[in-house]
Amino acid sequence: MIKTPQEIEKMRRSGAVVREVLEHVRALVKPGVTTLDLENAAEKKMAEFGATSAFKGYRGYPCVLCTSVNEQVVHGIPSKERVLREGDIVSIDTGVVLDGYYGDSAITVPVGAEVTPKAKRLLDVTRRSLETAIKVIRPGATLGDIGAAVQEVVEADGFSVVREFVGHGIGTRMHEDPQVPNYGQRGMGTKLRAGMVLAIEPMVNVGKPGVQVLSDGWTAVTEDGSLSAHFEHTVAVTAEGAVILTQ
Repeated sequence: MIKTPQEIEKMRRSGAVVREVLEHVRALVKPGVTTLDLENAAEKKMAEFGATSAFKGYRGYPCVLCTSVNEQVVHGIPSKERVLREGDIVSIDTGVVLDGYYGDSAITVPVGAEVTPKAKRLLDVTRRSLETAIKVIRPGATLGDIGAAVQEVVEADGFSVVREFVGHGIGTRMHEDPQVPNYGQRGMGTKLRAGMVLAIEPMVNVGKPGVQVLSDGWTAVTEDGSLSAHFEHTVAVTAEGAVILTQ
């Protein structure tokens, strides 16, 4: 799905709203706050921008945020029962639709000052794997180059890449072709072309890569109970290289 420069500019505006929402919510993360508190703040902020949630109602999902705490990998449903505690980490994933175009991004945030060194390293490695993957994006590079870049950073630090969930194309729909795995071989897979827009989103576990989905039908957790982190940007492929639209 190739976008025109005008379409990419619209997606940049969507991405800017996503970033504003995430930064607003990030500032609220502290011990004693519930994930529903974060949800309510995000929904209000989206309304201020005149944006529509990309998540709420998508395949029946009930919220504008996914809030995944500790061993939760992705798609955690905000709840008044889930109280953030000192030392937790919480992944916050959200997307919006503005003028018909989507933006999608995620961050993982430490709760309080007592996060363990291993959790801090997990956040650093996951963020760095995303940054490394974005650096390889240019016309002529491949999806395998992106996946390999993530995988190499993550596995060099002894962590593992989640394989059941992957990145994706994005534009006038939340999920477009192609799928963008966070693992792979350099030089393999679809070649990137200027005008493609991709959501790059490594999900990284401290322990083994396996995940399972809970009975709510949404929340994915690590099979071994280890911590997981998630970072994501919406990125346009241009002749000059990657342009992050959710920066």
